[in-house]
Formats: sequence, C-alpha cells, structure tokens
Amino acid sequence: MYAIVATGGKQYRVEPGQHLEVEKLDAEPGSQIEFSDVLLIGNGETVTIGQPTVAGARVVADVLGEVKGKKIVVFKYKSKVRYRRKTGHRQRYSRLLVKDIVTA
Repeated sequence: MYAIVATGGKQYRVEPGQHLEVEKLDAEPGSQIEFSDVLLIGNGETVTIGQPTVAGARVVADVLGEVKGKKIVVFKYKSKVRYRRKTGHRQRYSRLLVKDIVTA
C-alpha cells in the first residue's frame, strides 16, 4: 500500500516503514504527526484518487528528528566594481518514519 501526500509545498510517495525527509515541521522529536492532505492511495490493484484529497484518509508518521541538507553556495558578483559576496545556506528538514496509512 502506498499514498501520495502533500506537505511543505511538495508531494511525496510514502509507504509504511519508509524514512522521509520533508520541509521542517513544528513537531518535537519522538512525537507523532498526521498528514490529512492525502492526494492518492494505491493498494496493489485499486487506486483511489482524491478530488482534491481522499476523504477520511490520513498518513501517520513518527518524528525522528531534524537534519540539515547539502550546503548551497550563494555567490554575488558585479563586474568591473570589485563587488563579490560569498555566503552559504543549509536547509533544515524533519526526518520522519511513516507508520501507517489509514483509509476511510
């Protein structure tokens, strides 16, 4: 069984037991979180597509902690005026463990 959920402006295909990194959520490590924006549920032969979401469906996940993504280098440059600025950015993500997909 799998589902497609929307969180943080992105869509993810999830299955029970899967580790997942999503945009940072306001949840403590060790707590449970539920996603109610389930767009699709697939169960082997049958596929249920939401209009826009599947009614009564939700995905339950445990919050494992917070991780940082790869470093992105931001380099600003203007020619002929000796202007150069180099900074970096590391996005923070929440690491989740998908426990269960609950249907209506």
